[in-house]
Amino acid sequence: MGGAPPTERSPRTVLRASPAPVERTPVTPASGDGTTGPRRRWGRVGAFVALTKPRIIELLLVTTVPTMVLAERGMPSIWLVLATLVGGAASAGSANALNCYIDRDIDRVMHRTKRRPLATGEVGPREALVFGFALGAFSLVWFALTVNVLSAALALGAIVLYVVGYTMILKRRTPQNIVWGGVAGCMPVLIGWSAVTGSLAWAPVALFGVIFFWTPPHYWPLSMRFRRDYAAAGVPMLPVVASDVRVAREMLAHTVAMVASSLALVPLAGMTWVYTAVAVALGLWFGGATVAFARRAGSRRPGVKLREMSLFHKSITYLTLLFVAVGVDPFLPL
Repeated sequence: MGGAPPTERSPRTVLRASPAPVERTPVTPASGDGTTGPRRRWGRVGAFVALTKPRIIELLLVTTVPTMVLAERGMPSIWLVLATLVGGAASAGSANALNCYIDRDIDRVMHRTKRRPLATGEVGPREALVFGFALGAFSLVWFALTVNVLSAALALGAIVLYVVGYTMILKRRTPQNIVWGGVAGCMPVLIGWSAVTGSLAWAPVALFGVIFFWTPPHYWPLSMRFRRDYAAAGVPMLPVVASDVRVAREMLAHTVAMVASSLALVPLAGMTWVYTAVAVALGLWFGGATVAFARRAGSRRPGVKLREMSLFHKSITYLTLLFVAVGVDPFLPL
């Protein structure tokens, strides 16, 4: 970013007052718009699926299966894997749908979210609320009947943490919202481990730490890219209320802790040198990218771009490849 180096911003000078929730009548297609019944029904189905934020669910499930493989020290039964994935997708979808219900007022304000079904009126607030609770209830019963009660309890904890802890309490009140709210996104590794073993151990705690410390350097670049959206909606994401330099420094600190957690898995789970080498290589690669980002953030040269989305996508690559290594390592005859 060009010009003088960014300075600390006060929330009072950057944030606008959070707009009061405004209920809007759902927009329904006119009878003469040419939309046929089946097409309209499939559009409604797609709208409800969109409420669950499928792309976020994909990332959560990417961490679940490798954790199950590690817990089993091999391939768990296909039925158990499928049952855990179905329950995990339903619980995450429930949390995301309830998040959309609560945040429907700010979703209408932000350009990034204004096409979500509640913001456009494709789905009504009552429908979204019932859908979210129904998915959550299904996931808990499913886990209890097909996996185990501990996994069901952990799934309930994940829903409560995300909906109440993050969405209702932290998101609109503190710049550290995504740090502590990100705990919900760490729960799939605990659920995956408990699904196989019926208990918890220090190894999944290390994986929990990887995702916990990974979340800020993953999400803050996205928040920097859309900081005007968050400011207009009155959401004090750290990049909205702090300088780019401070955000980059905190990202660096979290990255160091993330890499340390990934290496802590080696003694805790008896990982081979292959996983160790991959964890070190990925840590150096993503750490180098974060250092370069911090240098750009502190640069005084005009025309320097932060390339926030580049770091955002690299964070996804890092987590995906690390968990691939977690899933492959138990099969290595070393």
